[in-house]
Amino acid sequence: MILRSLSLDDLTIDDEASFRHVALYARLKQALRESRHRFRTAPPGERASWDRALFLNLTFWSSADESSVLCDEHIAPDVIAHTAWHAIVGKRLADMSPAGPPSAAALLFSEAIASAFDLYLVGRLIMNAPDCDFITSQVPIMAEAAEQAGLSETGFASLMREVSDNPERAFEDMRALLVDAGRALGTCVDADQAQSVLETFVGHRFEPLLHHFQLSNWILYSRAYARTSTADARNSEKAILRLDRDLRACPVSLDWLATNWLTTSDVAIP
Repeated sequence: MILRSLSLDDLTIDDEASFRHVALYARLKQALRESRHRFRTAPPGERASWDRALFLNLTFWSSADESSVLCDEHIAPDVIAHTAWHAIVGKRLADMSPAGPPSAAALLFSEAIASAFDLYLVGRLIMNAPDCDFITSQVPIMAEAAEQAGLSETGFASLMREVSDNPERAFEDMRALLVDAGRALGTCVDADQAQSVLETFVGHRFEPLLHHFQLSNWILYSRAYARTSTADARNSEKAILRLDRDLRACPVSLDWLATNWLTTSDVAIP
């Protein structure tokens, strides 16, 4: 089976109406369209398994080859939003430090924003569209990760209410936690060090969700492919640390990102 390349407009977007009231979604969709991001899918009449698509995306993702693997010609709105944030943040950071592959700090910063936005979507949709595909598929996965981390069913329900009450705050708290955990774990050389690092985050309200976000893949990928030990990499890290501090200081960091980095005009969702 040879994968073919399709644009966003070649795909069918499933359950998009559920995202109608998420204003940023339309802008992210337009930004992804304008980025000319490509998607790889199976030939007509065939379908790649979910496990195969996940393996290809996690193992062979490349900032130089802007494409994503899908099971077929269907895509979910949350995947559009997640992919769009990668494209937007990646371009902004590349403009700041254009030479060579991205630094580990750049990869982490981009992934933290895209993944934290997934939690923001949970907050926006869990009460307004509780039966949508995104909520019915993703919240149980988050609940399982939280349970494995020791959070009770009641505790998880309470956490989801907090996320729903203030999705913007949830976005920034999750983003900052992912950055802090990713940076600290990225310097570890063995399991004992990593365990000690993970223990420092116990008590953070989103610590039970840490392993939901596949941090091991982030760290292994950055170790394999990120630009390191160069002046450009060090300058990139300094600039990203300044951006990170700015976002933490913002009343609503998502508003800052939308105003400064998401500059496309709104597009109505059909």
